[in-house]
Amino acid sequence: MSSAEGQKVEALGAYIAQETPRVIIAVGKKKTAVARAVVKPGIGRVRINGYPLELWPVEMARLKMSEPLVLAGELAKKVDIEVDVRGGGYMGQAIAVRMAIARGLVKFFENTQLKEIYLTYDPYMIKGDPRRTEPKKPGIKHARSKRQKAYR
Repeated sequence: MSSAEGQKVEALGAYIAQETPRVIIAVGKKKTAVARAVVKPGIGRVRINGYPLELWPVEMARLKMSEPLVLAGELAKKVDIEVDVRGGGYMGQAIAVRMAIARGLVKFFENTQLKEIYLTYDPYMIKGDPRRTEPKKPGIKHARSKRQKAYR
């Protein structure tokens, strides 16, 4: 029995929306950016907010979003991925999209080897980044700002 058979692979933030044909909905978050990816059988098309990934304007963000597809190799050419991303800045959105795609692919193929590849490359691709902004305190302008101290 191979590693893909017999045991279920759990991916945080991903669930099966429909069984035949198999459709997975995965969520990725970074700061205030939220990405929802719909993974279904296809020929390897990836669209973000209706735009093909290859035509995304910011190159660094495009490279960040394509990391899970490059690591998946041939598996990525067997599915179509539609991503809807809202909130945050362009790099936060890119990391949220990357996370949603990685989680969706792991859940779609239920492949432990693919999950291990992602966790070895960057654990935050599956787990998510736990850091959040510190809340503002009463009586001061920002979270940690203080009155300037004068010695003379």
